[in-house]
Amino acid sequence: MSDANQSRESRYVIGIDLGTTHCALSYVDTSASDGEKTTQGVLPVAQLTGPGAIGNLDLLPSFLYLPHPDELASGDLYLPWTGQREFAVGEFARSRGAATPIRLVSSAKSWLCHPGVDRRAAILPNDAPPEIARVSPLESSVRYLTHLREAWDHAHPDAPFSQQDITVTIPASFDPAARELTAEAAEAAGYGRMTLLEEPQAALYSWIQKSGGQWRKQVKVGDIILVVDVGGGTTDLSLIAVVERDGNLELHRVAVGEHILLGGDNMDLALAHVVARKLAAQGTQADAWQLRALTYACRSAKETLLSDSATETVPLVVPSRGSKLIGGSIRTELTRAELTQTILEGFFPQVDSAARPVSRARAGLTQLGLPYAQDAGITRHLAAFLGRQVGALAELEGLGETAAARDASFLHPTAVLFNGGVFKSPLLVERIMSTLNGWLAAEGAAPARLLEGADLDLAVARGAAYYGYVRRGQGVRIRGGTARAYYIAIESAMPAVPGLEPPIQALCVAPFGMEEGTEAELPAQEFGLVVGEPVHFRFFGSSVRRQDQVGTLLDFWGPEELQELEEIQATLPAAGRTAGEVGPVKLHARVTEAGTLELEAMPRGTDERWKVEFDVRGNANA
Repeated sequence: MSDANQSRESRYVIGIDLGTTHCALSYVDTSASDGEKTTQGVLPVAQLTGPGAIGNLDLLPSFLYLPHPDELASGDLYLPWTGQREFAVGEFARSRGAATPIRLVSSAKSWLCHPGVDRRAAILPNDAPPEIARVSPLESSVRYLTHLREAWDHAHPDAPFSQQDITVTIPASFDPAARELTAEAAEAAGYGRMTLLEEPQAALYSWIQKSGGQWRKQVKVGDIILVVDVGGGTTDLSLIAVVERDGNLELHRVAVGEHILLGGDNMDLALAHVVARKLAAQGTQADAWQLRALTYACRSAKETLLSDSATETVPLVVPSRGSKLIGGSIRTELTRAELTQTILEGFFPQVDSAARPVSRARAGLTQLGLPYAQDAGITRHLAAFLGRQVGALAELEGLGETAAARDASFLHPTAVLFNGGVFKSPLLVERIMSTLNGWLAAEGAAPARLLEGADLDLAVARGAAYYGYVRRGQGVRIRGGTARAYYIAIESAMPAVPGLEPPIQALCVAPFGMEEGTEAELPAQEFGLVVGEPVHFRFFGSSVRRQDQVGTLLDFWGPEELQELEEIQATLPAAGRTAGEVGPVKLHARVTEAGTLELEAMPRGTDERWKVEFDVRGNANA
């Protein structure tokens, strides 16, 4: 069934923010919307707020609690649409897990894009003792998405979720494997008609929708909008250009940043260590279990301080694991001054535009955990992103000449849109704006202006719903396609030389900016696939090589040009062939309507197509 036919049948378009720390669901009622005037709402998500207690909250915390079988009374995990469950998601999971962190799954979204682990394996909570049951990052995501679907159906029995058009958001920096896994989780959760959308784009869509048509007065042709999205798990950077075509304003996403695992989770951990040092100075030493509980307590305290400017101090209580629960509890507090100093100076330092993230040498053995960014300075990551994208506008009609005329060391944004709960603090907004405008002033450029009116908690869900509405031909659409070009490695044929590996070339199989629902013409290059067993290919992405077309073959590239991604693997079935023989195939790329990249192997002389899988069961090179 075509997109258009599906859309006509759906009364609602639904946007899902599958966040690292919170999820949300927004919707547009298309029967009551016209043009840029939309009727939009946010679903109050029914969820457990305590044992046996149901509350309706705008946000569904992205936490999964796996209780001991004897821990709770019968009915404590009862949901109105399913009855009793063996686990809890949402607010109760978060609050219960803060006291028993070894049974709490958090940051599942960050684990879902971790190439060093098997994301379909039961590995979470990652530091739980062996006797505690675990779940996979994929299954955790399925449970959050399923809860949102069930909550919608409970509230809208006359408009089943399965009959609506759904948009699920992802970080712009997600690689094809992480996008594929997110789509797989959505399908497993019953999301039949689903599209993926980058979170910074969703934030801008929300800002456009919220303006009620006035956004055209706030941006102009030639504007370069920098979207700075600091979520619970990632820092996502995007650049969106405003151009004119046929007398109308158009928005083009021209660049996204690298995948930076740096966000609210890191800030919570930093705050926990600040509080732990304060406790140590008072003679109380927190153990590893208490430090983790303290981290969850600091997360809640951080959210309180950022959202309530009148609060100066939030009390923290970390329970003991001993029998004297009350007497053994650690009691302390987090102050606004500690929060500001830790986050402002630790994560948003004032640096110049030439600053770059610092990498440190890793120890030979490390604990299994998330591959967090080694440098916590978000402003240094921003400087690196803008420096790397200095030539991003060269190919964009109407903007290339002005961009090339500047003797710039970095791409100059003219407007900034913030997203993410940490930016509820005016100090953090001011720090980034003053730092960026200092860089611009040093190169003789006008200061960037702040785009006001962002909804920092619900923008991504609201923007995703509005995007679903835009896909029907209403409102303004952000153009862009894939944010990277993709390549596979080809090993050169050469005689064996001791101590020298054969050089590799990189073949472009999908160019920068491939639009959803399009296919790339087949490159002439053929590969030999051994029949009946998996063959692995090295896979690369580039956010800066914009001119390469399908079939472009690179002999040399710099470390900034191509980044190695997860391997891809293909298995040519042995049916009708001799197992072990080598069969020639071509690779074919397409971007699905949902926004995922698909690679297919096509044997010579047949119409067969075999899907090439991303190797998401742990990267051997990690």
